[in-house]
Amino acid sequence: MAAKLKSVIEKNAAFLTLEMEWLRQIIDLRLRLYFNENTSNKSITEILPPAINAEDGPYPAFIMANELSFPQRVLLALAIAPGIKPELLDAFFAKNITYDKKFSEFGGISSATANNFIPTVQTALFLLAGNNLQLRFQYHQLFDPDELLIKLGVIELKDAHNEHSFFNSLLHVQDDYIGPLITGTHKKPMYSESFPAKLLTTGLDWDDVVLATASREGVEEVLDWIRHGKDVLSLQGLQKRLKPGYKTLFYGPPGTGKTLTAALLGKATGNEVYRIDISLIVSRYVGETEKNLARVFDRAESKDWILFFDEADALFGKRTDVNSSNDRFANQEVAYLLQRIEDHNGMVILASNLKDNIDKAFLRRFQSLIYFPVPGADERYLLWKNAFSEGMQPAKEVELQLLAEKYALSGGSIVNVVRYCCLKAVKNNAIFITAKDIDDGIRRELQKEGKII
Repeated sequence: MAAKLKSVIEKNAAFLTLEMEWLRQIIDLRLRLYFNENTSNKSITEILPPAINAEDGPYPAFIMANELSFPQRVLLALAIAPGIKPELLDAFFAKNITYDKKFSEFGGISSATANNFIPTVQTALFLLAGNNLQLRFQYHQLFDPDELLIKLGVIELKDAHNEHSFFNSLLHVQDDYIGPLITGTHKKPMYSESFPAKLLTTGLDWDDVVLATASREGVEEVLDWIRHGKDVLSLQGLQKRLKPGYKTLFYGPPGTGKTLTAALLGKATGNEVYRIDISLIVSRYVGETEKNLARVFDRAESKDWILFFDEADALFGKRTDVNSSNDRFANQEVAYLLQRIEDHNGMVILASNLKDNIDKAFLRRFQSLIYFPVPGADERYLLWKNAFSEGMQPAKEVELQLLAEKYALSGGSIVNVVRYCCLKAVKNNAIFITAKDIDDGIRRELQKEGKII
């Protein structure tokens, strides 16, 4: 495996060396043309890019698979250059001696840490079009939301020093694509304020989750859509009537399997599940909630991620009465979030303890609502039976069927009881879990719910 990765890196490095040399020649020619120097070439399009062979690495394979045009290829090379060949862009540091300052038409900013030149939209337009306004207007569409590199999320336009200007937006290759483009490996996004989501995984399987019949049928529908939704949308006449995304609400008491089911859906389909951190999404500053959530959706837009919002009523709860300007802005944010989720082309799962906590206007936009009730006696028996490990079983006098019938516990509560009992058993060097420890564990769980036995 290591040898294969080394070979991929070597091939990709060789190709990118040629691609960066191509970019250097384009930069050199653009500057010569701009300053009216004599050149054999009169247009940057005369400088042909390196020939492409998908076998030469992930970078040329990406160009080939997406059929990048000349300007798209220039844009991608320019955006990735600061990370792999920053000295190529030093030419843009040239000083306008007439005004004793940098050439504003070159755009770009200096990196605060490394003093590198970081290209902006203005830099790209200058490189592609020089001072030809007609060409500039033509290449402006490269940055439209529906344009390939922007739509896929390969290139992100980032605000530079709070300039709030489109032309001053930095060209940033998103972290998700650095690994695939450089080494051919996928780097999972890191949890942070700019990406408030964690990868949700599980070592369990479907046999480990016990659901009511209606719940299981609802989950199977979701699973079917993940696997076959694209085929449904490809049917003639349906694509214009159906939106590509799928939104479902998992609701029911805590510990009934909502989170585990979301993780299992990802495991069964090979799709990564990201659990959204509501505490980082929701901000007390007006407008910040919208921005925080938009970052997550922007990253997920071109991927088959499953977005999982736990305790969703904290974010998507009923809208407040308008008693102040903050209330009005809060309601506007909710409206924006509803629209953003409705327009999202992927799978979104929201989980809530109570369906009534979710805004009804939002509920109408779900494709399914799946109730996760406290399991019945038969389901509880299976949960008790599956909860114990081979290395630590209950004593013979423990009657699991009796426990299942007597105590209306959720699956999460049963797991907590077993954890408590195993800890006691290990501490006491016991071979089996005693009935007393199970009773004590159940008592602890019921006390959490304000119940006394």
